Amino acid sequence: MFRQTRSINRWLSVAFVLLICALLLGAGSVLTVDRNDQIRRYSRGYEFDYLEWELGAFFRKAVQAATRAEKLLTFEQQTRVVNNYFLTVGEQNQLEIELRNALASPNAEDNLKVPGLKQALDEKNRELKVLTEITEPILQNQTELTLAKLGFGLGGQVLPPVLYHVSETPMNLIVSPRTEISTIFEINLQPGMDVLEREKIESGIFRDFSLAALVEPIGGLGAYPSMVMQSSDIVWLLDTVAHEWTHNWLTFHSLGMRYFNSDDLRTINETTASISGKEISRETLKTWYPQHLPAEESEQSSNSRKPVIPENESFSFRKEMHTTRVRVDALLAEGKVEEAEAYMESRRVFLWERGYHLRKINQAYFAFYGSYNDVPGGGAAGDDPVGPVVQRYRKQFADLHRFMVSIASVKSFSELQDRLN
Repeated sequence: MFRQTRSINRWLSVAFVLLICALLLGAGSVLTVDRNDQIRRYSRGYEFDYLEWELGAFFRKAVQAATRAEKLLTFEQQTRVVNNYFLTVGEQNQLEIELRNALASPNAEDNLKVPGLKQALDEKNRELKVLTEITEPILQNQTELTLAKLGFGLGGQVLPPVLYHVSETPMNLIVSPRTEISTIFEINLQPGMDVLEREKIESGIFRDFSLAALVEPIGGLGAYPSMVMQSSDIVWLLDTVAHEWTHNWLTFHSLGMRYFNSDDLRTINETTASISGKEISRETLKTWYPQHLPAEESEQSSNSRKPVIPENESFSFRKEMHTTRVRVDALLAEGKVEEAEAYMESRRVFLWERGYHLRKINQAYFAFYGSYNDVPGGGAAGDDPVGPVVQRYRKQFADLHRFMVSIASVKSFSELQDRLN
């Protein structure tokens, strides 16, 4: 009976994989003609090949599911493997920095270190490749167990199954009108584009269409399996995996299906996924990796408890970005477009001098980052009301599952406001 149930669950997983791929790839290919097609003159040569990535990622997930190497380990051994994985990622990152510095150094003694560092990095990459093949299914399973505990399981099966793959993530092209902050076009581009390539696309769109454009890297993408950037931070990775799974779950509900219908619905989606990602990952950390919980959430008796260190007592990036967004919105509302753009550049210089090296701040910057509004205070969202409404709506529910089921049926911001009232 157990084997039959497991077989059924596997077939359900495969069916959901195929269905989600169809939905996501279908939604991603819907573009309006005319202006968007003209804009794509600048992006077409750089656009990300989803089909190729999906086929490769799905094959790797199939191999992992067939070998099920993680099932040979106890829960204690699994957590040790995961902790070793993140330690190895950190060591790999450090070796890459040392190799890059040795290659660029004018000192001959540093240049002599290059062969040894290259060999050490190659060995570390091989070690990391093996660890990745075990760590991904472990974290997928642990996140699924958390989701089942939170009420997302259906007959013992979380649907869609949690699947993610660590890879180099694509760039994201966002286009906004100059007269207001709004996303009118968005598409993913190839990873690893250099600054000159990004500037060429942005300046071309600005020159030919008088639109603000920005090409930015992203940390995760709600494809299926979810695409997640490599990181040595377990808190960030678990949050991102849960965040992207939330998008996949919402794909089957009214809210997710309407993601691209308006800026308001996009913000509701992203804010919901951010809230969900934090809560799901926090529960996973509590169960398996309590030593990595943020200091304020760790047990008082924990030896790993660390004091909370403020970002900077005299300077808050989030506060300054909120101030910038509010002022830009006011200037644009008055029709002072060039004055708003000059102000954004002056604020970029202001932040640069304080250690926040942003390449560009424009309307597209705020259209992109302003949609993530799950923390009180606004940040890049400024005084946009959508995020705070989602935050207040979450407080009306005793648990995350009830909140998610309810907000998943939302079809507009006005409907969400009516529910809150």
